[in-house]
Amino acid sequence: MLGLDKKDTTLLLFVALITLLAPIIMNPFPTDSSLAQFNAGYPDLMQRFVIYGIFAIGFNILFGLTGYLSFGHAAFLGVGSYSAVWMFKLLSMNVIPAIVLSVIVAGLFSVVIGYISLRRSGIYFSILTLAFAQMSFNLAYSVLTPITNGETGLQITLSDPRILDGAGAARYTNLFGAEMNDTTTVFAGAWEWQLNVGFYVSAVIMLLAFYLSIRIFRSPFGMMLRAVKSNQNRLNYTGLNSRPYTLAAFVISGMYAGLAGGLLASMDPLAGAERMQWTASGEVVLMTILGGAGTLLGPVLGAGFIKYFENIFSKINDNVLHGWFSVLPDGVENLLVTLVHPFVGNGWSLTLGLMFMLVVIFLPGGLIEGGQRCGRFIFRRRGRNAGGAEAEGKAKQPAE
Repeated sequence: MLGLDKKDTTLLLFVALITLLAPIIMNPFPTDSSLAQFNAGYPDLMQRFVIYGIFAIGFNILFGLTGYLSFGHAAFLGVGSYSAVWMFKLLSMNVIPAIVLSVIVAGLFSVVIGYISLRRSGIYFSILTLAFAQMSFNLAYSVLTPITNGETGLQITLSDPRILDGAGAARYTNLFGAEMNDTTTVFAGAWEWQLNVGFYVSAVIMLLAFYLSIRIFRSPFGMMLRAVKSNQNRLNYTGLNSRPYTLAAFVISGMYAGLAGGLLASMDPLAGAERMQWTASGEVVLMTILGGAGTLLGPVLGAGFIKYFENIFSKINDNVLHGWFSVLPDGVENLLVTLVHPFVGNGWSLTLGLMFMLVVIFLPGGLIEGGQRCGRFIFRRRGRNAGGAEAEGKAKQPAE
């Protein structure tokens, strides 16, 4: 199916099913429940899940396959956002031209940065990409203000020409008339599910990006990238020039980042220099490593995991904690609130950092490795039980 073997087809169908049902799956608690604050099925967060999943999938093509660790991929995310907003201002509020332009501009930008950075490898490559990202941030923040609008950020206005739509004709980003912020709320008893146009547009694009990553992983090109990661010097000694392959991987990865940036601007037509900061580049590194670098599903899991922590756990404040522990005596309640307070709210990143440390130490393969270990343990237990029952049955058979 679609040029994939049975295993990859099953994986793609599983990801498609989970993604399309995500607004329901991520709202497991009734809206009037005290646990409803852990629901993550609202449109803004669901969009970020899939958009940053695209960002991480693209980064994994570079880092997971070639081993080249880039700390500058946020530059392509920001370039994609600026390109999309300019398309909204000049041409149309339709998201298709904006997304196409963001991918093209990010690809051209990544050719330039990749051609220079890939002259070095290892830590020197990482430092070069970080330097380019910081230069891009400073250019967007203070130098290229006529293009980027500086620290205020680039926004759409009613006075924009919008050649195809006409000035002031369209106020919201749309897909051939279907506005990205249109949301249908479905009620089922005590549950409430929000089905958003922007999420499903982003989800379909993420599935296409995931399918393309599978084809890259299974292609001869992907095998060549794995050879680069395994031993690039040995590969060069065979007479093969690895630089075109690494540059192609870098450009593809940059185009994925540009696509994610264009989608961010399509959901919220605003582009700011903060998307190009080194912290944004570090975030996609965490997503990929946490989920499982070099795996197909790992980056998507890592992106969802980090965005969930960022948006859900950061909202837990002292009032929420007091509500949780209100059944306990006052002294115990205040003690527990004091102990938990540093790990939630503004301190959510501390919890995430501790979890990341535990994953790196005990699960070097990320969440995917953890799932595989659990699966092997369960099947091993079932195998032992089945083997024991079979042996017991044989023991009970009378001797002939």
